[in-house]
Amino acid sequence: MIFSKKFQAMRKQLEKQLKDLDLQEAKAGKRQKKLAKKLVTLPEAYGFDNVGDFIRAVKAAAKGGKVKKDSSKRRSRAVITDQTRDLVKKMNEDGKTNNEISAELGISVPTVQNIKKGLGLVKARK
Repeated sequence: MIFSKKFQAMRKQLEKQLKDLDLQEAKAGKRQKKLAKKLVTLPEAYGFDNVGDFIRAVKAAAKGGKVKKDSSKRRSRAVITDQTRDLVKKMNEDGKTNNEISAELGISVPTVQNIKKGLGLVKARK
């Protein structure tokens, strides 16, 4: 009988510990889901296009190195339509600068210059 009472007491203690473990596991699962949601947004929040670049930057920073984005990516070429040419011409006639035109249309200053040159709005260099 003494043996069975000790066994029952140990069994109750183990059952209580298992319940506590289940509770802790559930809490950990909730925390993990919250962290996963935050982690998904981190690369974009720090200006990275993808997770791989972000991870490389974090590893470089941990080693004390400089963090730089992947410089091999080139900016995509602007698609110049007749509408874009017309807008550049109108803005030029309104007295806007090349910088103002490029910022408003989302194209580079050299692209604005090339459009103006193609439209005959600038004089050729001598």
